[in-house]
Amino acid sequence: MVAKIYRKCGDIDTKEMLFLPYLRYNQSMRETLLHYSFDDSSSSLSASGAWTLDEVERLRTLLEGYDKKLRTHSPETLYLDLSQVTRFDTAGLILLRDYIRDWQQRGITVELLGMSEKMRKLYVLIADAPQAKIVLRYENFLAEIGKATLRTLQDAYAYVQFLGELTVHLLRLLLKPWHLRLKESVYHMKQAGIGALPVIALTAFLTGMVIAYQGAVQLAKFGADIFIVDIVGISIVREMGPMLTAIVIAGRSGSSYTAEIGAMKLTEEISAMRTMGFDPFRFLVIPRIVALIVVLPLLIFFADMVGILGGMMAAKWELGISWHLFVQRLYEVLALKHYLLGLLKGPFFAFIIATVGAFRGFLVEEKTESIGLQTTASVVNAIFLVIALDALFSVIYTEWGL
Repeated sequence: MVAKIYRKCGDIDTKEMLFLPYLRYNQSMRETLLHYSFDDSSSSLSASGAWTLDEVERLRTLLEGYDKKLRTHSPETLYLDLSQVTRFDTAGLILLRDYIRDWQQRGITVELLGMSEKMRKLYVLIADAPQAKIVLRYENFLAEIGKATLRTLQDAYAYVQFLGELTVHLLRLLLKPWHLRLKESVYHMKQAGIGALPVIALTAFLTGMVIAYQGAVQLAKFGADIFIVDIVGISIVREMGPMLTAIVIAGRSGSSYTAEIGAMKLTEEISAMRTMGFDPFRFLVIPRIVALIVVLPLLIFFADMVGILGGMMAAKWELGISWHLFVQRLYEVLALKHYLLGLLKGPFFAFIIATVGAFRGFLVEEKTESIGLQTTASVVNAIFLVIALDALFSVIYTEWGL
């Protein structure tokens, strides 16, 4: 019911649907809005912001959304208020002209209100030239690189602001820990933890076998077969176990976070939560982050055990090292600090994966393909940040002599 009431309010701007104000990082997109309302026999449509060539594709999407609702209500008169339009050019007015003609052909009387004298003259000129069409600008290679770089910087800036807002909520949670949604957190622990055990076990086991087989070929040349235990044990618990586990979770749980929150965004459930006074951060973001921070170190420990088991089996088959000898050597070379240094990465990896997944979910727009795009971006961003952070940990451990 609340979602229906929200839809009735009539703001069809995709960025305004976001509940986080700092995610509206594109100023031109924030300015361009369409507000509408419906009566028994009429409809009012108010346009504002920039109606220019740069905004044509977005304006077309907004007008298509309004047109679908217009077909449902079928009013006799449409009052179009253009007094809040701050910028316009021929492309924006051609797009408006095409929709007005379509509405008039369907028997709707369109009355234009609030047009400035300059806009009126240009609109009359365009209306008298039916052959006038929108010609999109040709973008050369350098322009495409610049636009991609700008989008990346905007995403990074928005993510930093997202982290700032998250920090405030986490500090509030520390002061009032009973506000944690424990039931939701446990549910996400089950989804991210138990559900991921089979794929993590398979990945870690095969990785351990590959490391052992590749190392055995080289060590056998020097008669240093026993050192395969050192290679498998230390490399698994310090590097391969934590990183592979984080990559699997990024592809599995991080993408699911984006898809789940994005679907709620698409169906306006998040808007309904805000209308009812619920904080989406508290209900959607924090339980997922807490769950992943708790679960990922446990999954890393599990991956370490299975990875060493895979290396142990490969060492026995390839080099003839018995299980007893392998374990005995493992006790000698694998200090507790190696386990702890690997497990220490877990909460940091979990925080990155969960925040990137939630952040991308809130960026989903009202187009269905947006979920797929943001889910893909979530996995790519999370894996890149995990590998970069792992490299940073390696540098720190080396510099500190760990």
